[in-house]
Amino acid sequence: MKSIKFIYVLVPILFLALLTTSCSKDDDDDNPVITSEVEGLVKIQELTNATHTLELFNEEGDFYTGYNSVSIRLKDNATDSYIEDASFSWMPMMQMPTMQHSCPRSAISKASGKNTVFQGYIIYQMTNTDGSGWSLTINYSVDGVDYTATDTIVVRQNDNQNVTSFMGNDDNRYIISLIKPNNPIIGINDLMVGVHKMETMMSFPVVEDYTIALDPRMPGMGNHSSPNNTDLSYNISDQMYHGNLSLTMTGYWVLNLKLMNANDTILKGEDVTEDNTQSSLYLELEF
Repeated sequence: MKSIKFIYVLVPILFLALLTTSCSKDDDDDNPVITSEVEGLVKIQELTNATHTLELFNEEGDFYTGYNSVSIRLKDNATDSYIEDASFSWMPMMQMPTMQHSCPRSAISKASGKNTVFQGYIIYQMTNTDGSGWSLTINYSVDGVDYTATDTIVVRQNDNQNVTSFMGNDDNRYIISLIKPNNPIIGINDLMVGVHKMETMMSFPVVEDYTIALDPRMPGMGNHSSPNNTDLSYNISDQMYHGNLSLTMTGYWVLNLKLMNANDTILKGEDVTEDNTQSSLYLELEF
């Protein structure tokens, strides 16, 4: 009789455990956004206010000098649910000892194929040695109501020069940033570069219809170049500059550049010769 009683008690317990496990799995399946919307991304940090939490993601989990693609999710603090419809703007700010300035950044829009992820880019042209000095303010609107969240952020220094800020011969300040290749290969790489002009300390519009001459060199290997490179031209679809970058071997490369306006006037940079081994306008790449 004891054995029979044990079976009667055990069966409903097992049934309840299976039911609980099944329900838990169904809950996850009903909310694939929880795991899939930011799959492959790492959270950088959160910006919070009394109503919402803004989660910031990228592939590295950190901000670095140069080009940063940033994914954003907006969570309702009361319901713990992610909001699908919102409009955003942002203002990165660098605090200097006697002044402050912003940096190039894009508009923020819904990420392709995502329900709760919004995306944009920020190009940090500088940072302090300890990564301090920057803050980020995000203004946003949900159902016609305006909100804001702000906090300090850490911007780490990239090992190589993937962004450069300079004064052109036309007395305008420009910022050129390396965007691609992310994972260089031996062979022909799609080279993508951003070009922005500083109109004010807060405004950095995209520069259109210029040309960038390219001459990649390996300083550690006799400063040799490579074949089949092409100069960079403006692409209206993504508002970036594209060209072909030929890399014949792994190692440290200097991408010597010359920036020319729509009239082919050189604004910055020089040819590489035996006497002039590097342009004053360049980016660095190592793989």
